Amino acid sequence: MKKFLILIIVPLCIACTSVQKSELIDVNSVKVKSGIISGKTTDDQAVKIFMGVPFAAPPVGELRWKAPQPVTPWDGVRACVDAPASAMQAPPKPFMCWSKEFMAPESPLSEDCLYLNIWTAAKTVQDKLPVMVWVHGGGFTGGSGTVPLYNGEAMSRKGVVFVTINYRLGIFGFLAHPELSAESDLKTSGNYGILDQIAALKWVKENIAAFGGDPNNVTIAGQSAGSFSVNMLVVSPLAKGLFHKAIAQSGGMFGKDLMLGQTLQAAEDGGKQLTEKMEIASIAELRAIPADSLLKIPGRLGIVVDRVVIPPVYETFAAGKQNDVSLITGWNADDGVSFGPLPSSEQFKANVKSQYGDKAEKYLHIFPANTDAEAGQSQKLLTQLRFGWHNYTWARMQTSHGTGKAYLYYFKRVPPGEPNYGAFHSAEFAYALHTLKLWDRPFTDVDYKLEDAMSSYWVNFAKTGDPNGEGLPVWPVFNDGQPEVIELGDEVKAAPLPYPDQLNFLNEVN
Repeated sequence: MKKFLILIIVPLCIACTSVQKSELIDVNSVKVKSGIISGKTTDDQAVKIFMGVPFAAPPVGELRWKAPQPVTPWDGVRACVDAPASAMQAPPKPFMCWSKEFMAPESPLSEDCLYLNIWTAAKTVQDKLPVMVWVHGGGFTGGSGTVPLYNGEAMSRKGVVFVTINYRLGIFGFLAHPELSAESDLKTSGNYGILDQIAALKWVKENIAAFGGDPNNVTIAGQSAGSFSVNMLVVSPLAKGLFHKAIAQSGGMFGKDLMLGQTLQAAEDGGKQLTEKMEIASIAELRAIPADSLLKIPGRLGIVVDRVVIPPVYETFAAGKQNDVSLITGWNADDGVSFGPLPSSEQFKANVKSQYGDKAEKYLHIFPANTDAEAGQSQKLLTQLRFGWHNYTWARMQTSHGTGKAYLYYFKRVPPGEPNYGAFHSAEFAYALHTLKLWDRPFTDVDYKLEDAMSSYWVNFAKTGDPNGEGLPVWPVFNDGQPEVIELGDEVKAAPLPYPDQLNFLNEVN
């Protein structure tokens, strides 16, 4: 009888050991849909890192200005240990308050750019950690998933699988043209950069479990153009079911002026005018032009509100047709730092009277310009609220037209050191992503406490949809009847909505 039990128990133990081994994530061999990849680890082996994982075929040659196509499977093990090429863009150079830590690496830059990077502290595929997919900023003309301050190691140590992605930029990501629309299965053009983001999210849904992530608990997040992108993904019917929460930092498109967006007809007309000016007879001819030459073409291309990939944002929310997910959103006290010279009193008043007609008097009461100094302060506030109003409106619209909860923040901390541009546009994300140690500024205990609080809020939200947690000041759910924010400054505290009169007046004119 004892021998019989041994014969049964030993194979069972071997089988259990085999199962346990198969559940472990081996950094040297992770199976994804297209093949096997290998990565690397941090020195303490706590975090596994996979850099340059392809999520779509290279958009080159005939695939330039086409929707992203599937990756061609490979044999053997593909090493994913080095940073991939960033999307084609002007040479990344620091400017104003944005130092080298905010820039894409200077090289390589390539059209062959559709790669993502993964940081995971999961030990087994059964860990099912929440996933955060970060969409980079850069005005849709620059940036990269390998910007130094996007490094995901610290966030992965806090309990999320952190993913950064690349997407096509500028003319490569947003050119619309009647010929391109005609050849597309979707019968639209432009928005290739947004389609790249959607392709990356599909890849995450299909593959992230192999890295210990939960494909049913994905948070999309981004700042500046990344925040605009999150806004687009939240309204896009093509992104439905690919994410479950959203974090949007300084950016959205709720105004009637569409901000960076334009209609498909206008975008196609612009593309046609471009090819005619270049004396290009066909898209085939345009596809044959070297990427470096295309980069030199002046002008700015952006989001196309084509009602296919991207419907009108306000209209979509008003109808309750958005992808209904919980939301963290907010803006910075000096978001408008980059918006040019300040107007004189006379210039400010003349602009208001020409644009706002019968609302001009009220406008000048809310945003006074009796002196040049007063006009300058009003202009600075307006540039801040040109971001802030969209994020405030997003919280309001999600609260009134969705079931997911919204949480609004106001970032006030001025990073120490020079140059001093205040709590400038994008100053917040290194605090939220716990990467201050990678930013060369003389940070103090105040900064590190804020970093720990913000990153904890962000991680808690990715885990549960609620940023609150032990040891953190309570962040109230947004309530349009009595709007509050979490104020992220020298102190972290709940506070009344800043500039309520100005924001509510902007509601009227938008």
